[in-house]
Amino acid sequence: MMTSTNQQIQHYLTKNEDKARLLVSCPDKPGIVSSISTFLYEHGANIVESNQFTTDHEEGTFFLRIVFASENMKSKEETMKADFHALADQFEMTWRMTFLHELKRTAIFVSKELHCLRELLYEWESGDLVTDIPLVISNHESAREIVESFGIPFYYIPANKEIREEVEEKQLELLKEYNIDLIILARYMQILTPKFVDSHPSKIINIHHSFLPAFIGANPHKRAYKRGVKLIGATSHYVTDDLDEGPIIEQDVIRVDHRNSVNDLKKKGRLIERSVLNKAVKWALEDRVIVHKNKTIVL
Repeated sequence: MMTSTNQQIQHYLTKNEDKARLLVSCPDKPGIVSSISTFLYEHGANIVESNQFTTDHEEGTFFLRIVFASENMKSKEETMKADFHALADQFEMTWRMTFLHELKRTAIFVSKELHCLRELLYEWESGDLVTDIPLVISNHESAREIVESFGIPFYYIPANKEIREEVEEKQLELLKEYNIDLIILARYMQILTPKFVDSHPSKIINIHHSFLPAFIGANPHKRAYKRGVKLIGATSHYVTDDLDEGPIIEQDVIRVDHRNSVNDLKKKGRLIERSVLNKAVKWALEDRVIVHKNKTIVL
């Protein structure tokens, strides 16, 4: 069973079928932008958006995101990818070229808390989250009703640390079957094994509260309340083998004060988690995020 694109997303795909994106990172040196511009010109493409950044203009790393357009892009994409290799080798580039007529495929993992899942599904339904969501995986049944109401297949796979490897084998099979590009942990309360993480490098996005590292472990809101914190927030990051220490994509905060109870902190925390995760996912889907060491460049 496959989810079909809604009308708004289909309109986006049709409108942008002759556009593509190029992401580049490489040692900074003269001639990079000029060479890429010449390459695109020679292939009949016009630059419609460009963002760049360098860590140091003499010995740093250069990052670039370009959106370009060309008539009959579908017929040119294989040639453009093949021809770009020579330029990439010349400048020692790490690069990715994506075409906007190809819809990225996203899997959502969730446990009992559904606020982040709801936000993503509503954004997808409205056409503001431009992706296909072929499945949702959960270790609880709580999300089944809402997921299936959107016409999305729901897979209930009970999980705990005793059977973690067996569970992940099933999950990896599903991700391969559905040809998934991006995995979102929308409050999925299970630790992933190194094998799972390594199979999808910089493709798994997580969300958690921003008390870390001050209130690590259980009941962070209760302990933060006792401490009298004035700011709470959320952090969205790529998952690595170092628990909750992967490259940060987006963060935000909201003010609290002595009038707020523990439940108030939780409600405000859920509100900011929804917003932060949604932004991080959109930026990843729009090819705006480049991982550099243990940080991200968001262009």
